[in-house]
Amino acid sequence: MQINLFDSQQIRENLLPFTFTRPVASIRIGILTINEKWQKYGFEVGFETQDYLSKKFPSLISNIKINGALCPNASLVEAIKSLNRDEQLTAGETVLAINGSATKSINFHGEFRMIHQPWEIFQYNREQIEADFKLITAGRKSQPITDPHTIVYGEKNIFLEEGASIKAAIINAEHGPVYIGKNAQIHEGAIIHGAFALCESAHVNMGAKIKGDSTVGPFSKVGGEVSNAVIFGYSNKGHDGFLGNSVIGEWCNLGADTNTSNLKNNYAHVKLWHYGTQRFAQTGLQFCGLMMGDHAKCGINTMFNTGTVVGVGANVFGAGFPKNFVPSFSWGGASGLITFQVKKFYEVADAVMKRRGIEFSEIEKEIIDKVFELTAQYRTWEKA
Repeated sequence: MQINLFDSQQIRENLLPFTFTRPVASIRIGILTINEKWQKYGFEVGFETQDYLSKKFPSLISNIKINGALCPNASLVEAIKSLNRDEQLTAGETVLAINGSATKSINFHGEFRMIHQPWEIFQYNREQIEADFKLITAGRKSQPITDPHTIVYGEKNIFLEEGASIKAAIINAEHGPVYIGKNAQIHEGAIIHGAFALCESAHVNMGAKIKGDSTVGPFSKVGGEVSNAVIFGYSNKGHDGFLGNSVIGEWCNLGADTNTSNLKNNYAHVKLWHYGTQRFAQTGLQFCGLMMGDHAKCGINTMFNTGTVVGVGANVFGAGFPKNFVPSFSWGGASGLITFQVKKFYEVADAVMKRRGIEFSEIEKEIIDKVFELTAQYRTWEKA
């Protein structure tokens, strides 16, 4: 069955900076992105998103549209497949799915997870790792752990894909599943606590401490201490330093000894920058760290304060704490910011992506050009 996953405008705005460069449904939470979850349930997936994203994320010819922030489960899938033409599936005022023109509403009474805010990506990551683990591993047999120096607890909750490698590590899956993707590697001395997902060709570096409820997306590397964080993919936190209650986009790099604060000294609830209102919004959470958009970088010894938002393509460096909101295509840190010009950005992105054997294509450049335009309003120094 063909479906299109559509962006709710309000949710898309809430999920910036991550949705500057992708549809809502391309966000990774758990092991898989939301669109990959629907694919695992047997759907052929397209996107209804912003025009400037549509070349990279095309739509399909289909009468069925599903909210792109909606994470599937078996009862949702059954309800959507049961929709007749011109019916929509709703939960209160929220539209979950539409078949045709939606002249009749069917109320869905089951449980479901929809991602409305960026902090919910890490907040519900354990839940989604557990759901994805069951979905991916059902009826399949894990590759064996053959290394004699690796210590394992709760082995039944560990699944290794083909080509995965583990050397002299400690893995505790008694309190949550651990998924090791194809050709992923866990290096000597790493300590991992479930729930945890290490996606295809990703690495946990030597001596790393993974405290659980975390996802390392494909072709990423992590070291140091990580707790309840989601890395979308193709990003590196390869060195010592703490990353907690955070979300990191694609093609990011955190310099050696970068640290994120995830708890305020006064234990107050954390506020995060909201792009739509252009002010800080209450999360209701005591623990909330860093939200970093795609292609952002930071230098060695960078210190991010509690509840910091870093936009797309920013390059943060220097002494002291940067501000809690760093606009897209910023260059600098606590001592001041200038604009990271697009042509210079192209050079860096091209070099970074080539290291992974991926082309920084014209389609990618068009997206970046549009994001640069859309985010100009936040680079207030350009107006001085």
